[in-house]
Amino acid sequence: MSVTTVGELSEAEVLAVIMTGLKGSSSALVGPGDDAAVIAAPDGRVVASTDTLVHGPDFRLAWSSGYDLGFKAAAVNLADIAAMGARPTALLLALAMPTETSVSFVSDLAAGLRGGCDRLAPGCAVEGGDLTVSDTLTIAVTALGSLDGRDPVRRSGARPGDVVAVAGRLGSSVRGLDILFSRFRDADGTPAPVDLALLSPQERDDLAAHLRPEPPIAAGTAAAAAGANAMMDVSDGLLLDAARMADASGVTIDLDPPRDAVALRGGEDHALLATFPGAMPSAFRVIGTVCKRSAHAVTIAGQAPVDRAGWDPYRDWDRTAG
Repeated sequence: MSVTTVGELSEAEVLAVIMTGLKGSSSALVGPGDDAAVIAAPDGRVVASTDTLVHGPDFRLAWSSGYDLGFKAAAVNLADIAAMGARPTALLLALAMPTETSVSFVSDLAAGLRGGCDRLAPGCAVEGGDLTVSDTLTIAVTALGSLDGRDPVRRSGARPGDVVAVAGRLGSSVRGLDILFSRFRDADGTPAPVDLALLSPQERDDLAAHLRPEPPIAAGTAAAAAGANAMMDVSDGLLLDAARMADASGVTIDLDPPRDAVALRGGEDHALLATFPGAMPSAFRVIGTVCKRSAHAVTIAGQAPVDRAGWDPYRDWDRTAG
């Protein structure tokens, strides 16, 4: 069975495939099709963030479908907007693909982007972008959001006496990644297709959390409305990101001992970490307390963590690992 690739089509034809996958989802004043989109900003301010997924460090095509990657690309960017207490309003997509990329993959990617927006942030959609050719598949998304009259919730606002809370899952994504690297590679380390029949229900759930994460986007605006002092997306592991919040705020964050140590080091959870001076939304659960600054940015039950944890692409990416 022959497979049509993007190298056999013109840029306009590839764009038409993407537009078909996104059809009907635009809510912009001027949507895809012109040199730039026009997005309503009734608040007068625009929250903006960008994230890039690169084949190799960020995903493997043997493990992720086009839909998975589209959904994940939407999710990780929506989480950054939510972490500011904002409502996501639009995504912009820059897609660089090898010529041998199948057209069906591109169609699935577009469907995944729309599916992620529809499920996680209804009303948000892909409103424009760019296409180019590259030897390495790269998916770059810029997300825009509205504060709807509220102040942004920054990571620098935590104060001693605040409770530390999280909305969303911690540790599931890294367990899913561990499953991929430990069980779905050939003898030479090459990624092999995933066979879900070999996994338990819990393992399938962890794998889904990695391949197609569902951050609690609505919890971001709920936290802002409830008076959160600080908030951020947990993308590189709880210990590392909590330390970033503590450093930005000039405090120490003391975490409760977790039931599972994986929750401390797991990356790509895209949970929302926040501090509250009082009541908090029901989506959040308490995991610690903000204290006056000590010798350590983060402690666990008053003690310094035993080892370093969290994902740093410049420190941790190993191209020889497959």
